Amino acid sequence: MRKNIILSFAFLFVLMSSCKKEVSVANDESTVVDTSKNNIEKIIEERQKRMAEKKIPADGKYPVITFKETEFDFGDIKQGDKVEHTFEFTNTGEADLLISTARASCGCTVPEFTEEAVKPGKSGKIKVTFNSAGKKGPTTKTITVVCNTANENEILTIKTNIQVPN
Repeated sequence: MRKNIILSFAFLFVLMSSCKKEVSVANDESTVVDTSKNNIEKIIEERQKRMAEKKIPADGKYPVITFKETEFDFGDIKQGDKVEHTFEFTNTGEADLLISTARASCGCTVPEFTEEAVKPGKSGKIKVTFNSAGKKGPTTKTITVVCNTANENEILTIKTNIQVPN
């Protein structure tokens, strides 16, 4: 009996120590990350490959997207309201600025952006429309602007407090 207990603990110890996965919890979502040596080496290789593939301008000059504001608060709105805000920006860099896409964190937020190249010193706009239908309380949404700057993307934020009618 004692031998079986010792063997059981030994088996559990070997089983638990051989596991190479760890669980990470972020934003109330669980994700499993493989921390084995082979997987970590693979991740490093992939990141190095992406960095090598990153297109660096031959002259080293990048556009710079400079927003008048990167966050806007609509304040209190009624549930069901559609509100919009236009983020204005200027290309303060030394090369043409190209926005490839603008993605919202949720389908209730729709961004529209200047699609043509923005020359250095010139300005453009990103209009964001938010539909509050079915939402309530304090709400924050983000818009990721993917562009050809050195950072490759910029984050815009809208906030509001959605009030439910009585």
